[in-house]
Amino acid sequence: MASTSISKAEKSYIQAGLLANPPRRADGRSLHDFRVISLETGFAPLSNGSAHLSIGRNPHNGSGGTDIMASVKLEVESVEDDASDRGRIVCNVSCSPSAYPHLTSGALDDLQYDLTTVLHQTLSHPSLHPKNLSIIPRKKSWLLNLDLLVTADAGNIYDALFMAARAALWDTKVPRTRSVEYKSPKSLSSASGDMDVDQDTTSGFDTRNVAHATDFELPDYWDEGEILEGRERWPVAITLNLVKTIHFLDATLQEEASCASRLLVVHSYESPTSPTVQSMRMLGSEELSILNLKNLIKEAESYTNDMFSSFTAKLEDEDFRRNQKARERFGKRR
Repeated sequence: MASTSISKAEKSYIQAGLLANPPRRADGRSLHDFRVISLETGFAPLSNGSAHLSIGRNPHNGSGGTDIMASVKLEVESVEDDASDRGRIVCNVSCSPSAYPHLTSGALDDLQYDLTTVLHQTLSHPSLHPKNLSIIPRKKSWLLNLDLLVTADAGNIYDALFMAARAALWDTKVPRTRSVEYKSPKSLSSASGDMDVDQDTTSGFDTRNVAHATDFELPDYWDEGEILEGRERWPVAITLNLVKTIHFLDATLQEEASCASRLLVVHSYESPTSPTVQSMRMLGSEELSILNLKNLIKEAESYTNDMFSSFTAKLEDEDFRRNQKARERFGKRR
């Protein structure tokens, strides 16, 4: 759904530029170039993981571009009899009214629901589920709440949402837990039989060699916890914007409005060389033949491979930056 409207003349002008040889775009990019991507992880200190992502933001004054903040919060939940004890992932996307000033409240709710559905159905799939969300088998597990806030939309919202979600999940730390078992103290009857005498006075809680855990505790560690298992698998998305015989990437709002249809392809990565189509969605009114669809999916795979490599490198740079700042703060305290 295009979040802006343009006249027929503007639409014709944009399409003519895209179909020209060489292609012409308003900002001078080629068909397959992305705008500048800015990323900051760990910006929300009270969350278990967070990320602030912008696409196309002006480097001089910080204005413009698509801007998204993502935050992860873990909470403990009891496992129901018919539920999985591996934990759950719940995603929610909220859109600031200032990002879509032309939409009514009802239309904004529909947009939020649509974005939430696409993200939640993809990220909550069992193939992506981290193994370290379980606390006590069949009793306690972590509920992972992933909340994203769209503060500005300058186009390419789906790709931006998946990048922000991946960055926040990459940054997430799961608190370490230690199982606790309660053992009732042994007692001996007195000679008169009127009173029970404790055999020892040790605590009834045991955290060593726990066979039947009844609860858990959070041990005091120096770090914030362990990273989510399999964080490299979290998917990346590529939206192919279709105009007649060509397609292009990272569309602005005006370019999206000039496209009759778009193809969203999401790939996850068990390893850097083995992408898997995690989800796919056709946006718009036009139809595609099976042959064209197969060719576009193959093209999308090459784009997501490049996106996966470059974005993972950016996430690793963020890890290094934050670790460097942590070492500097620790050095100042000594």
